[in-house]
Amino acid sequence: MPNKPASVEKLEAVESDLLVKIQDVALNVPGITSGARTLSHVGEHAAGWLALSAAGFAFDRKRRRQWAAVGSAAFCSHAASVVIKRIVRRQRPTDPRIKVGVSTPSTLSFPSSHATSTTATMVGLSHVTGSSAPLLGIPVMMISRMVLGVHYPTDTLVGAAIGALTTRAAFDIERKTR
Repeated sequence: MPNKPASVEKLEAVESDLLVKIQDVALNVPGITSGARTLSHVGEHAAGWLALSAAGFAFDRKRRRQWAAVGSAAFCSHAASVVIKRIVRRQRPTDPRIKVGVSTPSTLSFPSSHATSTTATMVGLSHVTGSSAPLLGIPVMMISRMVLGVHYPTDTLVGAAIGALTTRAAFDIERKTR
């Protein structure tokens, strides 16, 4: 983004410092980087979450509509994040202190599509199963994106908010159309 406002430059500097601190801790823990990369592959283009919802739809006949809502939320939230990325055009972290641990399909960062579709899926999965346990996957994915150096904290926070709102809308539609 040419000629960034000073407030954006300051925010990115603060967030870059935070990413460096996160990486200083996380990259020294065995298995963290490989685990984060695995999550990256599962969440890429929401493919793992769409597969999960398709499996639920195929095998859980009593809750097919809810599984369809999970898949719809994952897909729609991912699509929304891609559109927002193209409008906002925030570049991924470029601070030389930040280690990038995975390739990405674009240089655009805001919001995190991984955090968006993961949140949509985990909130939906929590709703379908009646358990809050899936919600633990949300901060895990958010942190993994920062550990890999491909997103600022605000990218993941806004992505998670979009995912949660998308799932709420999907389940509202599912209930109203029964």
